[in-house]
Amino acid sequence: MTMKSVDLPHLRSVVLAGHAGSGKTTLAEQLLFRAGAIPRLGRVDDGTAHLDFEPEEQKRRESLSLAVGTFESDGTRISLVDTPGYPDFIADVIEGFAATDGAILVMDASAGSVEAGLEHAVALARAGTATCFFINKSDRENANPTAALDALRASFGNKIAPLQIAIGAAETFEGYVDLVHRKAWRLDGSTEIEIPIPDDLAGEVAARRDQLLEAAAEADDDVLTKYLEGEEISDPELEACLRKGVKESILAPVLVGSAFKGIGLRGLLDAIVRYLPSPADEAPTVAADKSGADVAIAAAEDGPLLVRVFKTTADPFVGRLTYLRVLSGTLHSQAHAWNSSRSEDERIGQLLLLHGKEQEPIGELKAGEIGAVAKLTVTETGDTLASREKPLVLPPLDFPEPSLMVAIEPLSKGDLDKMGPALARMLEEEPTVRLERSTTGEQVLLTMGEAHNAVILERLKRKFGAAIVTHTPKVPYKETIRGKTQVHGRYKKQTGGHGMFGDVWLELEPNPDGGVEFAERVVGGAVPKGFFAGVEKGIREAAEGGVIAGFPLSDFRATLYDGSFHPVDSNEMAFKIAASMALKDGVHNAKPALLEPIMAVEIRVPDAYMGEVNRDLNGRRGRVLGMDTDGDMQVIIAHVPQAELFNYATELRSLAQGRGSFKATLDHYDDVPGHIAEKVMDAHRKELEAAGGHGGH
Repeated sequence: MTMKSVDLPHLRSVVLAGHAGSGKTTLAEQLLFRAGAIPRLGRVDDGTAHLDFEPEEQKRRESLSLAVGTFESDGTRISLVDTPGYPDFIADVIEGFAATDGAILVMDASAGSVEAGLEHAVALARAGTATCFFINKSDRENANPTAALDALRASFGNKIAPLQIAIGAAETFEGYVDLVHRKAWRLDGSTEIEIPIPDDLAGEVAARRDQLLEAAAEADDDVLTKYLEGEEISDPELEACLRKGVKESILAPVLVGSAFKGIGLRGLLDAIVRYLPSPADEAPTVAADKSGADVAIAAAEDGPLLVRVFKTTADPFVGRLTYLRVLSGTLHSQAHAWNSSRSEDERIGQLLLLHGKEQEPIGELKAGEIGAVAKLTVTETGDTLASREKPLVLPPLDFPEPSLMVAIEPLSKGDLDKMGPALARMLEEEPTVRLERSTTGEQVLLTMGEAHNAVILERLKRKFGAAIVTHTPKVPYKETIRGKTQVHGRYKKQTGGHGMFGDVWLELEPNPDGGVEFAERVVGGAVPKGFFAGVEKGIREAAEGGVIAGFPLSDFRATLYDGSFHPVDSNEMAFKIAASMALKDGVHNAKPALLEPIMAVEIRVPDAYMGEVNRDLNGRRGRVLGMDTDGDMQVIIAHVPQAELFNYATELRSLAQGRGSFKATLDHYDDVPGHIAEKVMDAHRKELEAAGGHGGH
């Protein structure tokens, strides 16, 4: 379908967010189909949804990344940004909120309570996004839209204002009562027809309309006075309060329906147009100018160019696709824009309007509009595009840090060459993924959780042909000594011609937090100065390879105090080998110890899950240092061995039903308990035997 340009008051941008499985994509498909923006009605369950177009989404029957659908309704252009509900893909939800002025938060009427995904969405909306709730799936078995409304009010207070109530529930659900205009609507075939309000709902209508009036009156002092004095409030007064209340986040209206059956769509569209703000209603966007000072930029198509890049996807065939929201000014196809986040010029190719996987070329995107452009060279998610003359910059998007760690390696030699470039491309589109090189030499991938991890590996193989396997990362243990000893190392080798001779006496002692230190106190030239470097090299190289378990030996001092040499056969190499032998022998007599990294962990969970989480930490050898409260979350500060944290992202999610998060940073190293140290050393011995018994002890 071809879109004609519309003015600011007739634009709406709406993010759809909520728990996984609440029916967001089905709702978006229905709205797009009814408006003629897509040729047929797609279905999530059979993999034909226009907004779930990635093969991984079709296979899993759920949204894994955001998708944009644009349509027109009664002269208003609405851009819907459909987002995933699964917590691993929270980055796309954050991007969706960054791109839009309003939110429809979708709740499953059969869920029985407010689920974690909906809570996350509400937390994002609290930053000032105008919000409505849509209680979906009211026709499903066990659906109870009235209980769902009460659950919303119990969780989020009286700001939750019922705009509609359901007629029937589960298999008897057939329509809704509009509490503002006191009219009832029922689905008849594929259209909604007006019917008289059912008599048995009269009491419910009166009680819920009073809840609506109470919430709406908060937006206007005069109306509040009338409400408190029991005076009648007219429909136009109520509508004005609703519009102001939604825009200023004083209240959040609740609508009901069934996206699958198409019930409630008319009321939802009406609410989007009537109550959610247009770009003209929004407060000016605050950006920084080139001196770093804040500037307020109002939405205007003839204003200075200001564009938010809210998502990037990498595709081997199309190249990079960049999703944009124009906040001010007009962006033209085949023109140039200045990436003020990176101080680089970008050539803008063909601009596109998005209808799921379908793309419609467009000549320009004006203030308030959402679109995309392919093949930008330097621009990444969170960047700002502006003009070189007025290089305004928006603050970057704020994403949570990933917490699930896996070590990765190519499946085969053929995948090795593809792995590096594929990972680099993937990092462009995944702001919540990190790639690190561990001190054990492994490449470690950090993601938001197991599902995120699995999807990334699938995409790397499908898009870039790189098959990658994962395993639990190695713990970067360290070795050290707790005692003091003196040790002799002698290397003598006779071959034809010159032989090799090196002879050293070393004193080994602990050097807490001092790394590896070499000292000498040789008297009377027992070892000539020219061989000291060889001795030090031998000590450092042997320490790096470890002695008791194959991990770096650290925090000790080795002092060369005596030895002997041969005027012909001694050289630096011989002394290096002698020193290395001495160190490996001496460590065993110096109370060797294995150390493990201990992480400082901050865990955030609702109060209800504190007991479970603390019990689990005990089982992970964790030590709780303190607790704090932040809003409605409890914050636990603890020290936990890194070895116990590799799968913690998954475990915490299950313990706290998706409501917990944590971050961990290295705090210090501490002794590994004996039984665990024994296992680690045993594994090292077996590795050496398997490799033919070379090296070590």
